[in-house]
Amino acid sequence: MSENHLKAKMVVDRTFKISDVNPRIYGSFIEHLGRAVYGGLYEPGHPTADEHGFRQDVINMVKELQVPIIRYPGGNMVSAYNWEDGVGPKEKRPKRLELAWRSLETNEVGTNEFVEWAKKVNAEVMMAVNLGTRGIDAARNLVEYCNHPAGSYWSDLRREHGYKDPHNIKVWCLGNEMDGPWQIGHKTAYEYGRLAAETAKAMKLVDPTIELVSCGSSNTAMPTFPQWEADTLEYTYEYADYISMHQYYGNTENDTANYLAKSMDMEDFIKTVISVCDYIKAKKRSKKTMYLSFDEWNVWFHSNEQDKKLEPWTVAPPLLEDVYNFEDALLVGSMLNTLLRHSDRVKMACMAQLVNVIAPIMTETGGGIWKQTIFYPYYYTSVYGRGTALNTVVESPKYDSKDFTDVPYLDQAVVYNEEKEELVIFATNRHLDNMLLVDIDIRSFEGFELVEHIVLEHNDPKAVNLLHDQQVKPHNNGESYFENDKLVAVLPKMSWNMIRLRKKSSN
Repeated sequence: MSENHLKAKMVVDRTFKISDVNPRIYGSFIEHLGRAVYGGLYEPGHPTADEHGFRQDVINMVKELQVPIIRYPGGNMVSAYNWEDGVGPKEKRPKRLELAWRSLETNEVGTNEFVEWAKKVNAEVMMAVNLGTRGIDAARNLVEYCNHPAGSYWSDLRREHGYKDPHNIKVWCLGNEMDGPWQIGHKTAYEYGRLAAETAKAMKLVDPTIELVSCGSSNTAMPTFPQWEADTLEYTYEYADYISMHQYYGNTENDTANYLAKSMDMEDFIKTVISVCDYIKAKKRSKKTMYLSFDEWNVWFHSNEQDKKLEPWTVAPPLLEDVYNFEDALLVGSMLNTLLRHSDRVKMACMAQLVNVIAPIMTETGGGIWKQTIFYPYYYTSVYGRGTALNTVVESPKYDSKDFTDVPYLDQAVVYNEEKEELVIFATNRHLDNMLLVDIDIRSFEGFELVEHIVLEHNDPKAVNLLHDQQVKPHNNGESYFENDKLVAVLPKMSWNMIRLRKKSSN
């Protein structure tokens, strides 16, 4: 232990429960944007393509992540999308100018194909409806097409298209980022609130079992945030089950210490939206609690300049292809911790996106596939962060950065899986130079032993993973140990960690 180190303390008690973690917080997102669909999920000529044209290598890697729900088909794209273009015989489907990303949309993949693909990766679909150029009619028809068993125009059309059984899509987004002036069919809060409420009523008449997501602000920098939430919930509160949140971060100023603190902004965002929801609840004398769907979150900034140079109106141009580095993975780990710490109100979340477009998984058209740096914290948290999130008592040394004060070097989340008798600690050490020794009091977990300590670390915060050069990979050589009934977690400088403990078997 000759290396410089700092000390922190943590108390973990099985009675300090935040909430059961809804697996849907490990969701993702596929938009008809860039190479997410064409060249990502779907590439009929690829050596691994199955009989439907889906890349099997992509399916296998997505299955590793155990993604429970995937939002589709957008995103900005949905605000001018006619869903009818993407169903029926492929040879009759129109090619359209896709206005949000100025690409050519072939519509080879549409609702039915995506539902089929989602089944292959064991995910449910979160379907978005167009409230930009369209509204109540198109939305209710789509619910009927997808969810009604038979005997009506749209349900019989689905059957005619080869899908006898209804898709039973349970979660529906009422539009996308409707507060954004960049949105096709941008609305004021009043316009959106009224339209969303009336659309919700019609959709729930078709299928009363569906869950609906009302559009929140596009991000915290919007001049109308958080008034937009308050104004729109006046109309949608009794019809929607969730309000959406979107946030992306970047390190444009190249200040790693400040960048790693940006999950604190995410924390403030969540707290603010909760307070607005609860204000409307009180104002309406409602018994209902509004939950949050953080259905776009990630790092996004690397590809901004490159995207300005692309030719418009091409099919599947390489848009938003961020090459993620090691410090991005650290921030993503802390963002996942933030979602877990607020799992009492955040019941769904979608890392945006899943393949090629600001994604943990990258593919080469016609070629290989690889895991970006951000894949790893997402993978471990999704697979092992299932159970009950626990509220920890933490003492950590802190630092100040350009935009944040009192940033704890230790960022953590803890999940107890009672069924497996497993305790899992996710921890980021934000210190750029020093190791962090964390004394963890786990007295209420008597008889638990260390199973593994996974570490994601690298000396260079800018190290990246490319197809033939994977610089950032986790290892299982973490040095945590027990001392006087306490667990001492040894967190290397600039590292993301997963420490897994399990009750010793009695036999």
